[in-house]
Amino acid sequence: MPNLVIAAAVNTTLGNLVVVTLSFIILVALLKKFAWGSVQDILKKRADKIANDLDSAEQSRIKAAQLAKERESQLANSRSDAAEIIKSAKESGELRRQNILQDTKDEVSRMKDKAQAEISDQREAAMTSVKDDVADLSLQIATKILNKELTDDTHQDLINDYIDKLGTTKHEAR
Repeated sequence: MPNLVIAAAVNTTLGNLVVVTLSFIILVALLKKFAWGSVQDILKKRADKIANDLDSAEQSRIKAAQLAKERESQLANSRSDAAEIIKSAKESGELRRQNILQDTKDEVSRMKDKAQAEISDQREAAMTSVKDDVADLSLQIATKILNKELTDDTHQDLINDYIDKLGTTKHEAR
């Protein structure tokens, strides 16, 4: 009997092996017929999604690089605009400074001319006053010297003659 148990065990193992193998083949056939297409579709969709995600990531990276370049360009433009504004402000300030300086020079020149005109007017007034004083003194001296009263015509001639001599003497002294 011990042989029988071994033979039965071998047959059982062999039978189980055949049943399991046959069941596995049937299972694989059923999976291929009913589930394999779905599994392949799922795997294809997943592969397509991964490829699309990679493409999308690459496009996003390219777009980000473009945006970075645009920002750099805008920053460079802003810097050049700022430099231009500063340059313009400096030029405007320099022009304003020159205008103020020129206005000041013009004002000083006008004041100098006005002062010279006032000095000239005062000199003329002083000369007239001196001439009048000298004329009166001369008349008084002449009256005392001549011991006589001068007529108006004689008086006028004497004054004019003295003024002419006084004006000539003053101009020669300069």
